[in-house]
Amino acid sequence: MTNNMNKQETLKSFQEIPGVGKSVSQDFWNLGFRSIRELNGAIPEELYMKLCDFQKTQVDRCMLYVFRCAVYYASNKDYDPELLKWWNWKG
Repeated sequence: MTNNMNKQETLKSFQEIPGVGKSVSQDFWNLGFRSIRELNGAIPEELYMKLCDFQKTQVDRCMLYVFRCAVYYASNKDYDPELLKWWNWKG
């Protein structure tokens, strides 16, 4: 039960990241992340490719933008409000 509670707490903590809900929280868990701090310095393009491999399909490209936003959030203390919107990470 404790492990399940830890997982639920972790999934909920990921939802502090703008643009991250239950589904993306589960994606972070499936990719091996157990805290927001672990996303600091991650390479969004690699996360996207790992997610495609994990799901054995081409994941919607918007997930790359969400990963870019999440890594930005994890890697900074002061934020540009526009960069906390995942759709501003296209490019």
